[in-house]
Amino acid sequence: MRRVVITGMGITSALGSTTESAFERLKTYKNCVKHWDKLDEYERLNSKLGSFVEGFVVPEHFTRKVRRTMGEVALMATVTAEEALKDAGLLGDEVITNGRTGVSYGSSTGSLDAILDFYSMCIDKEVKLLNSGSYIKMMPQTTAVNISLYFKTHGRLIPASTACTSGSISIGYAYEAIKDGYQEVMIAGGAEEIHPTQVGVFDTLYATSSKNDTPDLTPSPFDRDRDGLVIGEGAGTLILEEYEHAKARGAKIYAEIAGFATNTDGTHITNPNKDMMAEVMRLALKDAKLPPEEIGYINAHGTATVNGDIAETQGTESVFKREVPISSIKSYTGHTLGACGAIETILAIEMMNNKWFCPTLNLKNIDENCGKLDYIKDEGRIIDTEFVMTNNFAFGGINTSIILKKC
Repeated sequence: MRRVVITGMGITSALGSTTESAFERLKTYKNCVKHWDKLDEYERLNSKLGSFVEGFVVPEHFTRKVRRTMGEVALMATVTAEEALKDAGLLGDEVITNGRTGVSYGSSTGSLDAILDFYSMCIDKEVKLLNSGSYIKMMPQTTAVNISLYFKTHGRLIPASTACTSGSISIGYAYEAIKDGYQEVMIAGGAEEIHPTQVGVFDTLYATSSKNDTPDLTPSPFDRDRDGLVIGEGAGTLILEEYEHAKARGAKIYAEIAGFATNTDGTHITNPNKDMMAEVMRLALKDAKLPPEEIGYINAHGTATVNGDIAETQGTESVFKREVPISSIKSYTGHTLGACGAIETILAIEMMNNKWFCPTLNLKNIDENCGKLDYIKDEGRIIDTEFVMTNNFAFGGINTSIILKKC
């Protein structure tokens, strides 16, 4: 099997819109959650909170013509893909357009405002808001196809719309496409634009935080007194490359993907299954040919929901059987849904390479029902490790685990 490395990264998030600024923001121990005034318009909505991208600038060459098929989610995906290709030294390289590069990218949905264009047709019985780009903006594969169109790739297109694992499963499938010899390079990641309806989805499940007057105190993953998640937005794009191809051109290598696995619970569409969460971690370790002892840190999915936190940490404990260091980046960014797997992979790489790992914010009293792990809290932790694991889990019982190796 061929080795797969990461040679480029691009990000836009509430922490910042460069990998450096986002990583440095982690060190301030301040979250990015704000009161979202727009949500005050909605009756019977408990949560009024959101987390929004900072520093996202659309380049001038993204003209109106270029953007005609892009909603905000596709725009964030494509702009960060361009930054990642620049970072990898591959922007404009013939490998992008000669069929040796593919795209594996996801989001939970397309642009939700575009869906309202179709809604107006059904309600008003008049085609007045629809245009040639409406469907392209709303379709779940909008991020993947717009990236492919913009960069003129001719390789495999692997769209993912698997809710909160959209970004991580896209990275995993990109890894497999290169490992198994189908592509040399893959543009991979996930994106999500924030919308009030996303808050409504989780609010109706009583899964959102309602600490509307104290946004700096939420979310609080793993804490006894947590009250739910906060919705965020952003995008993360990684350039995956076959190791020998990257080595031959003298590319900078951020990390190697040592292992990946995905599975499904097959039990309940929203209640997580700790046994299948544990199994996906075991499968990733098997793919990486590593014992659990080699993993020095775990980036948790860590949404700050009661059932999710407990199932994830109990599943993790059953695999590692020791107090492995663990923390949740969502305590800073909120839950970015289809983007979280990609954003968190980028930040996990930055933390691994800098030997500094962020704490979970707002973690004061660890829930006694959570697994017995080494929860990083209060301050960051210096850890020199060769391997880290990053996990994500989604509605539908979709589980992913990625193992990263320092290069």
